[in-house]
Amino acid sequence: MSQAMDCRGCIDVSPYRRFSKREWAALRADTPLPLDESDVERLRGLNEPMSLAEVEQVYLPLSRLLNLYVAATQGLFAATSRFLGGNGAKVPYIIGLGGSVAVGKSTTARILQALLARWPHHPQVALVPTDGFLLANAVLEAEGLMERKGFPESYDLPRLLEFMSHVKAGRGPVEAPVYSHLIYDVVPDRTISVDRPDVMIVEGLNVLQPAPLPREGKAIPYVSDYFDFSIYVDAAAEHIREWYIERFLALRKTAFTKPESFFRKYAALSDGEAREVAAGLWTRINLVNLVENILPTRQRADLILTKSADHSVEQVALRKI
Repeated sequence: MSQAMDCRGCIDVSPYRRFSKREWAALRADTPLPLDESDVERLRGLNEPMSLAEVEQVYLPLSRLLNLYVAATQGLFAATSRFLGGNGAKVPYIIGLGGSVAVGKSTTARILQALLARWPHHPQVALVPTDGFLLANAVLEAEGLMERKGFPESYDLPRLLEFMSHVKAGRGPVEAPVYSHLIYDVVPDRTISVDRPDVMIVEGLNVLQPAPLPREGKAIPYVSDYFDFSIYVDAAAEHIREWYIERFLALRKTAFTKPESFFRKYAALSDGEAREVAAGLWTRINLVNLVENILPTRQRADLILTKSADHSVEQVALRKI
């Protein structure tokens, strides 16, 4: 029996609608582009190509969709507040953004933050990377977790959940810790202040993970429980590996040369040696985390941005409502 006959009468059970870049770009409608080349240059990360055309075709339509979702959610919250006799205090719309190391999450988050802040009904858009909630290196070393950095067990989960709970409850200001990629550690006594924003983007490796099922039916909150919308930045593992190595080589000539850099020992490596070290780190740590913890959360996202080898988004998948 042919494949065509096998699929006769089949029903599409995918939870997503998939769009090519051309199809997705058309959903921009008449939304004006509020950014220019200098804005994009400022917002993109090291070794992460991002063109103004890419912003216009992919991220501008996404900002339009999110603007509609924010307005609808704000209306629903207002109706619920009236029913319950609440005080109508503003509760932020929270967007979770996940994906692998080196896939371009940070650039995506900054572009979305800049675009969403241009919409008139939610000008205050906060961005919080979950790197700040990693356990300090001293703790990771004491617990033998330095090579598990970025894995779920390397985060101060109670502190992260407390932060999310307070923000979602409309409290403010709420402080989030800050992480430095230069020193490869949480920065003591430095925080990001989040004071009742209209929208908050939470960006990190494992933010889309679900809570474990409770044996006794008791609620176990998890980070993803606080999201109103979630995005997964996706790419083939072989592409991400090459981007990771390219970024490592670029950092070897820039940040790694600084005296305070945690990775200063790699600054004097030759290109071949640096590539070998980066490939080893990718295979031993980051690929394992991707396969075991990050990639399995992809199907929990409301929207998936799939990138091609040149970093550009080639397909957008939007969860059906």
